[in-house]
Amino acid sequence: MGYFGVREPRRFNHKYIFVDERREKLDKIVENAKRDLGMLPPKETSCEERIRGRFAGETTHLKRRKENGERFSTKTLVVLLVVMSFLLYYLVTGNLRF
Repeated sequence: MGYFGVREPRRFNHKYIFVDERREKLDKIVENAKRDLGMLPPKETSCEERIRGRFAGETTHLKRRKENGERFSTKTLVVLLVVMSFLLYYLVTGNLRF
């Protein structure tokens, strides 16, 4: 069946070994504070920061998906349909024997 056998590709998740994330966050906080106080010149945005997220914003189907929010998956709809059919059967017959 096509509904239950759909597989997604494995996502790429590269974690650096020698990175101190806490130290990087602290350095970024200190740098932003110095920029707010005027001790450092304003930060210029890099090309990567300007490009990031543009593709999803420009394609119509991804834009619609983002605007509409979360939708029910196919599996959820099938389960909901089965539960509703059992409820309808119970209401019509008055017993839960199948």
